[in-house]
Amino acid sequence: MEKYCYSLLFFWDITQKGYEKKRGKLLAPYIPQIQGNYLYRGFFSCSNVRPHNCTHSSQQRWITESGAMFYVCVLVPADLHTEAVQAALAKYKERKMPMPSKRRSVLVQSSVEDEGSLRRQGRMATSSPYQPHPTVEHWFNRVIQGSSTSSSASSTSSHPGGRSHSANATSGSAATVLADLMAHTQLGYDLCLCLRIIPVHFYLLHPPLSLSLSLCLSLSRAVSLPRSVCLSPKGVPVNSRVSSKIQQLLNTLKRPKRPPLREFFVDDFEELLDVQQPDPNQPKPEGVQMSPLHGDPLGVVTNWPPSLLASLQRWGTAQPKSPCLTALDNAGKPVYTLTYGKLWTRSQKLKLAYTLLNKLSSRNEPLLRPGDRVALVFPNNDPVMFMVAFYGCLLAELVPVPIEVPLTRKDAGSQQIGFLLGSCGVTLALTTDACQKGLPKAQTGEVATFKGWPRLLWFVTDGKHVVKPPKDWSPPIRDASNETAYIEYKTSKEGSTMGITVSHAAMLAHCHALTQACGYTEGETITNVLDFKRDAGLWHGVLMSVMNRMHVISIPYSLMKVNPLSWIQKVHSYKARVAVVKSRDMHWSLLSQKDQRDISLSSLRMLIVADGANPWSISSCDAFLNVFQARGLRPEVICPCASSAEAMTVAIRRPPEMGVPPPGKAVLSMSCLSYGVIRVDTEEKLSVLTLQDVGQVMPGALVCVVRPEGTPYLCRTDEVGEICVSSCTTGISYYGLPGMTKNVFETIPVTASGSPVSDRPFTRSSLLGFIGPDNLLFVVGKMDGLMVVSGRRHNADDVVATALAVEPMKFVYRGRIAVFSVCVLHDERIVVVAEQRPDASEEDSFQWMSRVLQAIDSIHQVGVYCLALVPANTLPKAPLGGIHISETKQRFLEGALHPCNVLMCPHTCVTNLPKPRQKQPEVGPASMIVGNLVAGKRIAQACGRDVAQLEDNDQARKVHAHTHFTPDVLQWRAQATPDHPLFLLLNAKGTVASTASCVQLHKRAERVAVALMERGRLNTGDHVALVYPPGTDLIATFYGCLYAGCVPVTVRPPHPQNLATTLPTVKMIVEVSKSVCILTTQAIMKLLRSKEAAAAVDVKTWPMVLDTDDLPRKKLPQIYKPPTPEMLAYLDFSVSTTGILAGVKMSHAATSALCRSIKLQCELYPSRQIAICLDPYCGLGFALWCLCSVYSGHQSILVPPLELESNVSLWLSAVSQFKVRVTFCSYSVMEMCTKGLGSQTEALRLRNVNLSCVRTCMVVAEERPRIALTQSFSKIFKDLGLSPRAVSTTFGCRVNVAICLQGTAGPDPTTVYVDMRALRHDRVRLVERGSPHSLPLMESGKILPGVKVIIANPETKGPLGDSHLGEIWVSSPHNATGYYTVYGEEALHADHFCTKLSFGDTQTVWARTGYLGFLRRTELTDASGERHDALYVVGSLDETLELRGMRYHPIDIETSVIRAHKSIAECAVFTWTNLLVVVVELEGSEQEALDLVALVTNVVLEEHFLIVGVVVVVDPGVIPINSRGEKQRMHLRDGFLADQLDPIYVAYNM
Repeated sequence: MEKYCYSLLFFWDITQKGYEKKRGKLLAPYIPQIQGNYLYRGFFSCSNVRPHNCTHSSQQRWITESGAMFYVCVLVPADLHTEAVQAALAKYKERKMPMPSKRRSVLVQSSVEDEGSLRRQGRMATSSPYQPHPTVEHWFNRVIQGSSTSSSASSTSSHPGGRSHSANATSGSAATVLADLMAHTQLGYDLCLCLRIIPVHFYLLHPPLSLSLSLCLSLSRAVSLPRSVCLSPKGVPVNSRVSSKIQQLLNTLKRPKRPPLREFFVDDFEELLDVQQPDPNQPKPEGVQMSPLHGDPLGVVTNWPPSLLASLQRWGTAQPKSPCLTALDNAGKPVYTLTYGKLWTRSQKLKLAYTLLNKLSSRNEPLLRPGDRVALVFPNNDPVMFMVAFYGCLLAELVPVPIEVPLTRKDAGSQQIGFLLGSCGVTLALTTDACQKGLPKAQTGEVATFKGWPRLLWFVTDGKHVVKPPKDWSPPIRDASNETAYIEYKTSKEGSTMGITVSHAAMLAHCHALTQACGYTEGETITNVLDFKRDAGLWHGVLMSVMNRMHVISIPYSLMKVNPLSWIQKVHSYKARVAVVKSRDMHWSLLSQKDQRDISLSSLRMLIVADGANPWSISSCDAFLNVFQARGLRPEVICPCASSAEAMTVAIRRPPEMGVPPPGKAVLSMSCLSYGVIRVDTEEKLSVLTLQDVGQVMPGALVCVVRPEGTPYLCRTDEVGEICVSSCTTGISYYGLPGMTKNVFETIPVTASGSPVSDRPFTRSSLLGFIGPDNLLFVVGKMDGLMVVSGRRHNADDVVATALAVEPMKFVYRGRIAVFSVCVLHDERIVVVAEQRPDASEEDSFQWMSRVLQAIDSIHQVGVYCLALVPANTLPKAPLGGIHISETKQRFLEGALHPCNVLMCPHTCVTNLPKPRQKQPEVGPASMIVGNLVAGKRIAQACGRDVAQLEDNDQARKVHAHTHFTPDVLQWRAQATPDHPLFLLLNAKGTVASTASCVQLHKRAERVAVALMERGRLNTGDHVALVYPPGTDLIATFYGCLYAGCVPVTVRPPHPQNLATTLPTVKMIVEVSKSVCILTTQAIMKLLRSKEAAAAVDVKTWPMVLDTDDLPRKKLPQIYKPPTPEMLAYLDFSVSTTGILAGVKMSHAATSALCRSIKLQCELYPSRQIAICLDPYCGLGFALWCLCSVYSGHQSILVPPLELESNVSLWLSAVSQFKVRVTFCSYSVMEMCTKGLGSQTEALRLRNVNLSCVRTCMVVAEERPRIALTQSFSKIFKDLGLSPRAVSTTFGCRVNVAICLQGTAGPDPTTVYVDMRALRHDRVRLVERGSPHSLPLMESGKILPGVKVIIANPETKGPLGDSHLGEIWVSSPHNATGYYTVYGEEALHADHFCTKLSFGDTQTVWARTGYLGFLRRTELTDASGERHDALYVVGSLDETLELRGMRYHPIDIETSVIRAHKSIAECAVFTWTNLLVVVVELEGSEQEALDLVALVTNVVLEEHFLIVGVVVVVDPGVIPINSRGEKQRMHLRDGFLADQLDPIYVAYNM
């Protein structure tokens, strides 16, 4: 049956024909589908109405001569919002969004192909990286159009209209795009192209853990690849699934919804967030200032009792058998009917009140005194005991505080409830016997103390626990006063719980006003579905019912879950006149109404909808009326009401017999409502809000609407504001919170001129709304659900309704959606969380999420920051159903939500990023020098001590005579000090595995040289690969090669259990180094030729392999002596932090100079011992293992880092045992000791481990010092005697393996704090410790003797001033000669090893380190008495990320990400096609993986103003590291793009 509500509408200048034409136009969109329930919306009449044309969109409204606003009559369907959502979605073209990749173990229910199906052995997948995937060969053509993400220079900002505006399309040749892509990843000096250097597998600290192979573009000709593989500019195959998903993401982001940010030059490092400018075309209120609205006068009743307790006494004595309350069980059967006589006697004269006042004592003192607060803890299915306890407390003059039953120690919001009880001074809790038995118990059997709760005495109120009072005892029945009657709790938007105090007078006045407004009479029957402990359930079902001797049928929540029709059945069976329900109860009834036919609702005169203030309750009301009108339900009995805990009942629609105006409904523009303006929307049906009124204000109340923020100015008549009430029926305060009480309960609204509207204080109701015609009150939302995004207001309930309109029943649970906002980057961001149905497939759920985002964007013109789906029944529940919003928000922020699907949209939502920096034209080097001179700054240049002045003793001169050639030094030592021990190798047990004296090493080297010449028949200058485990054999064969005139190349051996990934690396180094022979052990030789090896490489192409296990004892006829010191001594192959394998040439002169500098810096003499826990295959680790002991004569205690896996204390025990003063380690070793021995220091002390002997502990690295790790190491082992001053770092790189080294003399390393924002602009700004954005930087050791350092501009090659950030250039005798190149291209390598300044000292030859840093002259003095120049390394130039015109260092972003969640073990970042990719290692349960997506995105936005494009969650150990413990980010990037990481989850942020 179609039902229409009509009202009069008069237009003074419209004819009947015009009216019909207008009506036909408005009805046209709905004529084909008129078959549902249609209602006239907004039907008000008046005289003197004139039309007012709106300049905003095409909305129309009418304003009277006095300024009051009226509404257009529009016929719209009841399910308007659902149709609007579907229409909005139809406008969107289908565009493919990249679906997240998820490992199957994380799936709840999935029908999608697993994106992470490649399982790893060790760290990464061992299968071939080039598997066939959907091709994206058009990738570069797509990228040409640009991806206008907020992370790139062409960032986007919000557009008020929310319309799509394409960004300025950029076009250009493919070469231009390639150049742009190369610039964004900053691969420095294009080493791949100039040197044919191969990015390959490198060896890790732990050989079993391997990496995947990635090939550079320069070797694409030499290595056979499938023809379908398309190499990127970095040589990475881009036809993987990951690349195609990134392309989908780019295709989505390159069509931004907002126009680009205004681009202008900002040269200051102070990054200012974009301030949202108000839209000049936004609607503004135009009505007159509203006048406060007076409710009907409160009637005078002759026999009205002086207090609620007097009414109880009256009915308990005069009508003792009259039913008061009927309780039902879970089957719907009555279990007990409480009469007024029983209520009176049980609560007062015979039972509870007397017991509470007289029989509870502590130390002979009464436990309770009048005015004390008492907690009432009763379950929802026992209203009888609650009612008895509540009135018992009132009669005893105690203050009841009703709370929910705590079922577990981790109930949602339980801690805040405990805080409320503590602040109220509650010491006693009343409960039932059954409830007390169900509470969690401690080991003593008593009720457990819940987290955050005060210690409580639990008292059971059942009959056997209370005592009978004397016959002459009776409590005083006083008149209603301003004393506190009860405290009702409320949970705020932030999750804090506050107690609202209600006085006896307010309680009585509220009952009086409700009785008058609802027309209650004595003896009526009322069905109550609500919680009887608070809000409308308490007011109607416990208080007002007693005032009017009504019979309450209480429907427990547990019964509603079993039988949603139970309340309707009780209305029918008891012929109830009034029912108090929520929209949820009406909706549940609709779902099961077909099961019941013989029911009638004709007895109802009022169906009070307690949450009628929810704007979307109208749909439940309309649908309920449409179904149950045939069963006797009259339309006029539906009475929505508006209430809040502070103001109690604000307004209620009167029953029809009271002669009030008809109800009103209106269709309002949601876009205008977001600006706080009321406009009727007649044509744009996609974004409208249909409202129903909540009736007239309560009798005796004065109501006004004020602006919700700032000074409470009265609103205009067409403006939305917060409803304020001045009445004797409201709460009086927040208990114990006087400041908040004054702001909420004592508000003084003022007019535009600032004068108060009344001398009476007002109470803020937390309801947002306006006063319509006929003095009807309309509510559009609540303050708790208000989300202010970019200056526009959005209501959480509105967003929930839009999400539900997108086919909710298939994928999520209707009542299990939470919408809230979180503050990220100084603006609120909308988060939507829903429970996913178990039978929903992964792909279907993702498509639903995509449609929800589109619908909300279209309907509300606002983006959703995060949409998350969680498994069923995992969201925190409110006591009586629904979701605990604040607890859900807290879990989201803490990373404890554990979602199964996440979709982040920061590119769409975050529109207030700082402007992209445009770099100004480069200042010339001459101008830079002049500027520094004018500013009084010196040129940033420093040098170590003079080598010639340091070598002043005879022994040094003797050695120096042979130092041009290291083999000569060994030969000389074998003759001069043959038995002097040089090396001592320890095994995992701490025992000596092997030793080598000078003569032993010399003879061993001779035998190797003989074998090379006789068995290998090698020529002078041939390259020989040394494939040995760490030990003395490696050192002996190294010198054996030098004796024979060959060039040694040290190579880490393959791991037997992981040949598939480690052996290709060995093969590649052997081939690239042009080695004609391999020296190794018998075991490794068999491994190289095994069947397993044949599966990984072509074993037939190995060069000659010689084992050196059993060499004949032959003397070398003559040791080879190079003709010049500049001849090549050895090749040093190492993996840079960018993942590039580079071989550098070290001459004999450079080798000797290196050893001499280290000897002088560390004061190494034959009598000294040093401990080395480093890998011996490259860099400074190789020099310390193989070179320095022979040169200086000191003894080296060798500790292979691999042995620490089985004995983590091996290194420190050796240091203590041999009382070593100088020791070297890597960051990996230090981290292993910190994590493995952090809790074992006491056990080490009992084993007599003492580190007080250590004078210098140096960490060998090619990166910025890790202050947090070194400080943690020093702090942990301080108890073992380690001096905090002992730990320091070194700095070296490929062009010079030892530039800085702390040594044993000179001042301690200094630490400075710099502004991280300034570093992004290539500047250094020193700040105080603890300053915002401060970054600690530690000096990287002292500059070695003979080394000169200067800071230069990497672009102009001009010198920079002190404390200026630039590239570190080095000039030293031990600089490497150059890169070893296969094809002999020498043109570009000179720029690294032989460069000169463009201005100033243009003669000195420098080598470019590729690292950014700065010099700072300190107040300290060095050993020579001069002021000390400290060198600070900031980071690798090759690794910096060029984003938004600024230079970011990955370590800074990674440090922030690691702090975001306790389960993040490690992190690495890199860029790909302008997108920032963050890879995090999850150290915990896989269900925590998706929690990290939002946290990572948030922290990078907050601290670095960058939007993360992709978040990859992987297993621990996946992020590759080299032998020094440095991350190999480019290898990680290559593995990610080749689908080799086997990620737990990959999230593509939209």
